[in-house]
Amino acid sequence: MSLRVALGLCRSVLIYFNPMMMRRTRQLYDGILNSGDLVFDVGAHVGTRARAMRSCGARVVAFEPQPAFARFLRHTLPRDIVLVEAALGPSEMRAEMSVSLRHPTVSSLRASLPDEARTMPGFEHVKWDARADVAMTSLDRMIAQHGLPRYIKIDVEGFETEVLSGLSHPVQLISVEYLPGLPDVSNRAISMIADLGAYEFNVVRGENAAFEWGTWRDLAAMQAWLGALAPDAGSGDIYARLRG
Repeated sequence: MSLRVALGLCRSVLIYFNPMMMRRTRQLYDGILNSGDLVFDVGAHVGTRARAMRSCGARVVAFEPQPAFARFLRHTLPRDIVLVEAALGPSEMRAEMSVSLRHPTVSSLRASLPDEARTMPGFEHVKWDARADVAMTSLDRMIAQHGLPRYIKIDVEGFETEVLSGLSHPVQLISVEYLPGLPDVSNRAISMIADLGAYEFNVVRGENAAFEWGTWRDLAAMQAWLGALAPDAGSGDIYARLRG
């Protein structure tokens, strides 16, 4: 592992292994997961979400394509978390990931992200200065292998719609990261989820790990909220759950 890769990994560990942040995440998952639930963590990064899900009693399958982070997870995750060292997308293939060595959390399979990010608040100092050839599989294929999850968490820096294109099964709960600078991605993602079943939506801003709304809302309300989001509002997660 090169020094720059190691420093990027250490930076992510220092940011995300924050005890307060991890405690809030655990509290969020305590409210939506049950012991024994099968969950998919797509874009596991340093594994803090996977660990929080496991601590709630969930059975976790974690997906991470970045070689340095997959290696870190291989050696540090609890043995009962299944690690798949691959990205998720439309089908089985090899793919090229744009990697930021200094800010590896925003490494992405979205080829246009480095150009789009030039005008996105919060990305002013990010450079995608490396490439990684990674394996890719699909949610449908992983469901066939591991079973139908109750929850799928997707955090893949603008590649959300490609991940969802590999899913043909309605899932009880799905979350996707939203980036205010990529509103078309978020709108397309929630429309794809709505096509799978009768979903309602809620929002968690940033790492606050608390739902924005006291009641879940329909697709039109979710679209309106996204349309009113300021470009510098910061990222977060959209949650979708099946009604009833």
